[in-house]
Amino acid sequence: MIESEHHGVRAAIDAAVEATADTLLEVSHAIHENPELAFAEHFACATLADALRERGHPVSTGVYTLPTAFESTINPKVQGPTVAVLAEYDALPEIGHACGHNIIATTALGAAFALDAVKAQLPGRIKLLGTPAEERGGGKELMARAGAFADIDAALMIHPAGVNLATMPSICIAEVDVIYHGKASHASAMPHKGVNALDGLLLAYQAISNLRQHIRASERIHGIVAEGGAAPNIVPDRTVGQFYVRAANEHALAALKPRVQACFEAGATGSGCSVEVNWAGVDYLDLNTNWPLAERFREHAERLGRDFVEHEQALKFGAGSTDMGNVSYRVPSIHPMLAVAPPNVVIHNPEFARWARSEKGDAAVIDGAKALAQTAADYLLLPQLQDQAAQAFAVSKGLA
Repeated sequence: MIESEHHGVRAAIDAAVEATADTLLEVSHAIHENPELAFAEHFACATLADALRERGHPVSTGVYTLPTAFESTINPKVQGPTVAVLAEYDALPEIGHACGHNIIATTALGAAFALDAVKAQLPGRIKLLGTPAEERGGGKELMARAGAFADIDAALMIHPAGVNLATMPSICIAEVDVIYHGKASHASAMPHKGVNALDGLLLAYQAISNLRQHIRASERIHGIVAEGGAAPNIVPDRTVGQFYVRAANEHALAALKPRVQACFEAGATGSGCSVEVNWAGVDYLDLNTNWPLAERFREHAERLGRDFVEHEQALKFGAGSTDMGNVSYRVPSIHPMLAVAPPNVVIHNPEFARWARSEKGDAAVIDGAKALAQTAADYLLLPQLQDQAAQAFAVSKGLA
């Protein structure tokens, strides 16, 4: 039940989002039209920072070791809790914003605008964090290692989807690149002089396909041939594969990774190649959803007319991965999903990219900004919600 004593703050937040709607949609569309890959989101970072500066917000870019990260703090001198609102803005290769990160970025921006409008009534701080490289590289984990969440009491963001969910079904992920080294030769005249690096990679791929029969239903292994050789008449002397390994939690992931490593090594042994196996320095953790905050967000989104799919039913849809999981084991966090497309349109699909710039996508920007800002304000204004979030977090970590 949403308390009524802060009705004036709630009304002011909604009004502030509506007043900045044109700017938010302009920024969302600009980012959508200029997709950038992980760690290279220079246009998006600059566009968001400029939008903040135009409204008088101090903003620092290139923070926490990442050139395309940014930070802007509201009420920096006020004593009290600090809530982080997170923006993502990287895109996918070839299919652009098919994960809708333009919407994530601008809901966070809109929430910051709205919270700034009521900052005099908030007994705490709001930190807008621009977090690069969610699709690959684990930007949030890298920022966390550099101290981005050291003074944060709660972290909030939304993600677009085909349905409204209080949280995203999530599992862990490890990224790994493999490089096979062979020996080039003429594939017809002197094949016996060559060592085929493509054979090494394909043997490993087949071994992984066989391994898939003997892993848990919650686990996934998938990959591509990123480089397969130069020409059919040249024995490939170098091939590259990129793979993702997923599991329900970090313990299951730690057990699965050596089994995948063995497949890569088997490919080298079977083909006579050498192999480099390069596991990423960041594994993504599963989401440790803070349910008091997630339910609070849901109430605000339902007030705006959104119907939610229950979490138990959502688990049937399958699970993805996000570096917000790493944040969620550091501070109480939420990662709800807002519908921007019909339920049959899946993310990481060109059709979803089109929906991310549709009227339905634009509506999610406005609704998401309102619900995020309302949830952040609730956290700062309601000590009982702070206590509930802290208690749930402690229980989830086995500390209570």
